[in-house]
Amino acid sequence: MTRQGLKSPQESLSDLGAIESLRVPGKEEFRELREQPSDPQAEQELINSIEQVYFSADSFDIVKYELEKLPPVLNLQELEEYRDKLKQQQAAVSKKVADLILEKQPAYVKELERVTSLQTGLQLAAVICTNGRRHLNIAKEGFTQASLGLLANQRKRQLLIGLLKSLRTIKTLEEDYPGAIQLCLECQKAASTFKHYSCISELNSKLQDTLEQIEEQLDVALSKICKNFDINHYTKVQQAYRLLGKTQTAMDQLHMHFTQAIHNTVFQVVLGYVELCAGNTDTKFQKLQYKDLCTHVTPDSYIPCLADLCKALWEVMLSYYRTMEWHEKHGNEDTASASEGSNMIGTEETNFDRGYIKKKLEHGLTRIWQDVQLKVKTYLLGTDLSIFKYDDFIFVLDIISRLMQVGEEFCGSKSEVLQESIRKQSVNYFKNYHRTRLDELRMFLENETWELCPVKSNFSILQLHEFKFMEQSRSPSVSPSKQPVSTSSKAVTLFEQYCSGGNPFEIQANHKDEETEDVLASNGYESDEQEKCAYQEYDSDSDVPEELKRDYVDEQTGDAPVKSVSRETLKSRKKSDYSLNKVNAPILTNTTLNVIRLVGKYMQMMNILKPIAFDVIHFMSQLFDYYLYAIYTFFGRNDSLESTGLGLSSSRLRTTLNRIQESLIDLEVSADPTATLTAAEERKEKVPSPHLSHLVLLTSGDTLYGLAERVVATESLVFLAEQFEFLQPHLDAVMPAVKKPFLQQFYSQTVSTASELRKPIYWIVAGKAIDYEQMLLLMANVKWDVKEIMSQHNIYVDALLKEFEQFNRRLNEVSKRVRIPLPVSNILWEHCIRLANRTIVEGYANVKKCSNEGRALMQLDFQQFLMKLEKLTDIRPIPDKEFVETYIKAYYLTENDMERWIKEHREYSTKQLTNLVNVCLGSHINKKARQKLLAAIDDIDRPKR
Repeated sequence: MTRQGLKSPQESLSDLGAIESLRVPGKEEFRELREQPSDPQAEQELINSIEQVYFSADSFDIVKYELEKLPPVLNLQELEEYRDKLKQQQAAVSKKVADLILEKQPAYVKELERVTSLQTGLQLAAVICTNGRRHLNIAKEGFTQASLGLLANQRKRQLLIGLLKSLRTIKTLEEDYPGAIQLCLECQKAASTFKHYSCISELNSKLQDTLEQIEEQLDVALSKICKNFDINHYTKVQQAYRLLGKTQTAMDQLHMHFTQAIHNTVFQVVLGYVELCAGNTDTKFQKLQYKDLCTHVTPDSYIPCLADLCKALWEVMLSYYRTMEWHEKHGNEDTASASEGSNMIGTEETNFDRGYIKKKLEHGLTRIWQDVQLKVKTYLLGTDLSIFKYDDFIFVLDIISRLMQVGEEFCGSKSEVLQESIRKQSVNYFKNYHRTRLDELRMFLENETWELCPVKSNFSILQLHEFKFMEQSRSPSVSPSKQPVSTSSKAVTLFEQYCSGGNPFEIQANHKDEETEDVLASNGYESDEQEKCAYQEYDSDSDVPEELKRDYVDEQTGDAPVKSVSRETLKSRKKSDYSLNKVNAPILTNTTLNVIRLVGKYMQMMNILKPIAFDVIHFMSQLFDYYLYAIYTFFGRNDSLESTGLGLSSSRLRTTLNRIQESLIDLEVSADPTATLTAAEERKEKVPSPHLSHLVLLTSGDTLYGLAERVVATESLVFLAEQFEFLQPHLDAVMPAVKKPFLQQFYSQTVSTASELRKPIYWIVAGKAIDYEQMLLLMANVKWDVKEIMSQHNIYVDALLKEFEQFNRRLNEVSKRVRIPLPVSNILWEHCIRLANRTIVEGYANVKKCSNEGRALMQLDFQQFLMKLEKLTDIRPIPDKEFVETYIKAYYLTENDMERWIKEHREYSTKQLTNLVNVCLGSHINKKARQKLLAAIDDIDRPKR
């Protein structure tokens, strides 16, 4: 709307309705407006005088606009005049709107009547249609559907009969691609003679279309080769491509199909397991990427899925392997028979590049294996394997190891991708597994009563299931799965072995070896005869614990009986050998056996996965370290040992024990909240120090202060060290060259120190088995300043010998429970004799006064002791014999000789040297010489302070 004129009635009403200030008049107002006299020209002028802004958008605020137009100084008269003007304008607009509405009212009424009539007609039509449909349904059910259905089925039958005839005709040429192509090419050649005819030209076009269709079918046939190679099928396909002159194109297509086959195969295998475990037919899994799909495999289905995955990939690689075999076999054969009678084909054959095919196939080996590795890697990393049981994890490693063997035979690859992915999983798994095993070892040690575990005399760790893999001669890359042993001198590859059928990844039911593990012995004897002979010579088995009399069922022994020990052998045994009343079987405990089994499991994993060999060997060394530290803590720790000055613990042993304590043992009772994160991580790698079971008593003199338990514990450690020595070549073979110094140091500094623990452990027994304090008291009562040479030795010698006799009897009693090896009995006797001799010297050093005759009496006592002692033991020479004799003889030395002697014999204590000088005072040494000798003793003692 503009000031110059009004729009059409419809447009005017639409525009006016958008103006907020316009109020449509009611019926009464219409009447009043119509009745008012009006001047059309004046009304038009009023409408034209309305400001243009009133005809703007709907958002126009009239009130705000008029208020903003007010002048700063308001005039009431002017405001009233302006208000009247606005009212007049509003009245003019309202009257115009009313006129337009009244003008169009008849047309509105007429149109409304037409709409009502149309609605009535439509309702009637709906009723008619409903009735018609009802009658049509009745007719359809009664006549049309049955009759027309028969006609339709008859027509379909005729079509299918015709299709069947066509299919039977096609079947005669099924997969005969060379024949079909040869026929088309011959037709094209014949038609080329008459190509100037238009009908022949159309025939050539159709023949070309036929060849293109055959080529499409050839591509489909070529793709089938990837999963199931059939030599006849592939031969036909290759002959067909040669006839088409597209051999190189076929090779490119073949590699593309192999790549696609790998992707589709792995996806379908994993998808099948995921959907099976999900228990529904939801199609959401089909839309997932392969990487995401692998994360939905459940732990229960992980191993079967992995096995099926590898089996499917094996089929693809086997097909490629057989494809290469085919080309190697047919590469030099004459292919003229496939193109006989065709000079054109012969020309194309001359351009055939066999070198291209060979290079393409060789390059494809690496490419296909890389695709296989990436797919399996994605599957491996899609699940956290740390929750798996050990046997399940070993099975996974076994499968991957076998797959890596396939890769090495397939293309000579070292499978770096697979090795790195499985190495990450293995290190993570093995850290958690090892930590758990260390805690279990601590629990075993703390509950161990150190009773003998009876095993056969020919026991070997190779008889344990965990070490069976060591008996199988294999290359380093071969996994320990069940594998037929080739009778041929030349190793048979997996592709040669399974080329004709079977699959190297078939999951076999877990079953034990044909020979059951048979390592336990009955009562510690190999035969009844030996048991009878031994106990007749010694004593009944009334003193033998029930644990050693328990029967062990041995159903599949097959071992030849060991010859029994003869009566002469038992009688002629050495006095210090307490082991002939028991079979010379290894001394070990259940805990030792568990550690050995654990070592076998660790070596299984290391044998399967060489890249983590160092980690595994490091963890194995910790098992030995902890066992050694526990034995020392339980039976060998005694602060008074080193004060003897006898060097019972070598510097190497002390260094080893300190290293173990610092690196492996957690000595803190509770976690320190102020500790740093690094310290907390280091504590996680450590194990609390073990505590000896309260069932083990080491305080009874009747049992020689737990000698049986000490022997079992110490000798089991020695046996464990011997097994580690046996395994050293195997460990050295798999240890990386840069890490071999660690292995060498472990054996030289730790394993070799196991036998050194005997000295401090058995020293504690020796120190308590003989009452040395009583002997010192008896020696203190002897009068040494006698004036005549005595012919009778003193009673302390008899008392000491009685102690040794009692010690010998107790050793015999202990030996009935546990075999005491000769080295152990020798160490015990050596310790006791050494302590006795040093006690004798200490007793002599307590003497206040002594004459030459008293010194002779000392020699008599000592010689009496040696004479009787040699009947009790076979140890020669007697330990510290010179230590006593030299001290006695030093009494007779002159001043100068004694000074030199003091400086040369620093093995004596300051007290012993000082006493020697004081006793000699007055006999052949004066006070001045005494002061000089004491000064020399003080000089010797000063560096020790």
